Amino acid sequence: MKCPYCGNPNTRVVDSRPGKIEFEVRRRRECQECGRRFTTYERVEQAPVMIVKKDNRREEFDRDKVLRGIQKACEKRAISVNQIEQIVDDIERDLREGRDQEVSAKVVGEKIINALKELDDVAYVRFASVYREFKDVTDFIQELESLIHKEHQSSDVKSDIKPEMEGPAKTDD
Repeated sequence: MKCPYCGNPNTRVVDSRPGKIEFEVRRRRECQECGRRFTTYERVEQAPVMIVKKDNRREEFDRDKVLRGIQKACEKRAISVNQIEQIVDDIERDLREGRDQEVSAKVVGEKIINALKELDDVAYVRFASVYREFKDVTDFIQELESLIHKEHQSSDVKSDIKPEMEGPAKTDD
């Protein structure tokens, strides 16, 4: 592996460990010439998953594009980079484990929307507004009303659950 700092072709592996995604190895390397360290990732080359766009164009699944879209939706929210990376990892794994080599962009979008809905309501609405092409404020209001309705339903279910009544503590006499 060529050193990205000095261009020397002689580097050695200092540390290897599994990467964040399946079939990935993270390697820490050190240049024999300049002594600087850098990280490389080794991945199994897989058959590409093709995304079928609305206009029937096909493009290869781009992990970075999905990551940028989710990061934009999560901007200025209390959401860690690790949480975002996990969503992207899960989506990529689902697509690669599926039998189809061609997947509709709608399927990918819905996977992102469902993950964001579980993570953060604001990030979800931000992404949905772009993905579902909200035309005006009415579209936002309808989406927010559906979120509020779901919140009320889940809180009603929680209030129906009654805690068990505890009697006086038993003592051994």
